[in-house]
Amino acid sequence: MIDLAAPTTRRGLVLAVLLAGQVMVSLDGSIVSVAAQTIRAGLHADDAEIQLLVSSYLLTTGVLFVTCARIGDVLGYRRAFLIGLGWFTGASLLCGLALDPTMLVLARIAQAIGAALLMPQVFSLIHRHWEGAGRSRAIGVYSTVLALGVALGQVAGGLLAEVDLFGLSWRPVFLINVPIGVLVLVLAPRVLPSSRTEARTRLDLFGVMLLTAAMVAVTLPLIFGRDHGWPAWSWLVLACGAVLLGVFVRYESTARHPVFDLAALKPKGVKPGLAACCVVMGCYTVFVLALTLHLQSGLGYTPLQAGLAFVPYAVGFGALSLSWNHCPPRLRRAMPIAGPLVFAAGAASAVLLVRDDGRAWGFLPLLLIAGAGHAAAYSPLIARVTSAVEPRFASAISAANATGPVLAEVIGVAGLGGLYFAASSSADGLLLVVVAVAVLLVVATACAAASTRQFGLRHTEMCLAES
Repeated sequence: MIDLAAPTTRRGLVLAVLLAGQVMVSLDGSIVSVAAQTIRAGLHADDAEIQLLVSSYLLTTGVLFVTCARIGDVLGYRRAFLIGLGWFTGASLLCGLALDPTMLVLARIAQAIGAALLMPQVFSLIHRHWEGAGRSRAIGVYSTVLALGVALGQVAGGLLAEVDLFGLSWRPVFLINVPIGVLVLVLAPRVLPSSRTEARTRLDLFGVMLLTAAMVAVTLPLIFGRDHGWPAWSWLVLACGAVLLGVFVRYESTARHPVFDLAALKPKGVKPGLAACCVVMGCYTVFVLALTLHLQSGLGYTPLQAGLAFVPYAVGFGALSLSWNHCPPRLRRAMPIAGPLVFAAGAASAVLLVRDDGRAWGFLPLLLIAGAGHAAAYSPLIARVTSAVEPRFASAISAANATGPVLAEVIGVAGLGGLYFAASSSADGLLLVVVAVAVLLVVATACAAASTRQFGLRHTEMCLAES
């Protein structure tokens, strides 16, 4: 068992193992989207089957994140991480061996179950075993891995789609997870700390069923409604989902063993801070989707070229995520407020430059600026939010940090994606999306400002109480 009071090198090994599992999941989400056309040709799948391949993964993870985070409390975070990692690795092998679209979709759903169990444990372990500046640094590295995973997924997806490695066509898109997963499975039991919670915990099955029904009812129409013209059933199911979520919150406030402990959201600054983080992550997903579609369908980029175009964004995000905690305190305090505006300015400028000219490579430095703004908006704020939440609520804050952005992503793609596809041209659609994203990022700035102000008040109250 490793002692997390041990030297930095040992702590770094723990973090490396956790983030190796995380990067598999982050990479997998974008790698499939970029390689979707190759998969369709290889399996002779139709558009509906390809859409189901992508959306079923998002739906499954969104529905299960909160429950799987709570399972970490019941089983212990290390055990839940290992089970999720093994499940994800095995399902990745099944995806790579799929013989038809139905088998691939089912294996993809199984893969999503493993991802939903693995991901919350990473953040829970960081929140529970790192403190103070060490936690801020760990969250900075964690945030960098999230961005690099998405960017590398796009590059790897485009590369594997074009190279046809070993004549396996699209299959290495999934099989690449297998050797990584096996390696992490060998290292993790020897490295990760035991993380059993002190209090006896059980899983409230009624709460799980209530939450699952609510999440399915909310996400299902958002994912499939737009492509079916928003029929009446989609609005009815969505309304039922909203009611069920309200019932779930009411039930959780009195449950003896809540699936999601609402007490995690009580500290001042936590709720607006999480809201800002979710809006920023949702805007990022929609922006990447719209720009990727425009680069390929509007400007004729290959999948690999489109993936490489986002490398500067990931570099900007990663560089600032790793360095923000070395900045002066006043600058760190201002970053979550200024970050969304920098993100909006960089993204809008890049779109104006590239929307009609595929050779305007000057948009790449602007994407680097947008990525840095995204990191400034997210990394310092999520570190501040988690520092306000007690370690005993690690699973709850981890669930909120995983589920919130997924819901924001689903809502953003359903709403703003509709703007892109409804436009008369790819260039006009991209412009509409980036304008809407800029407006939402202003909202994120307002939420971040409210959170920062409340954190300041909370700090003042704590100092008065101590005196």
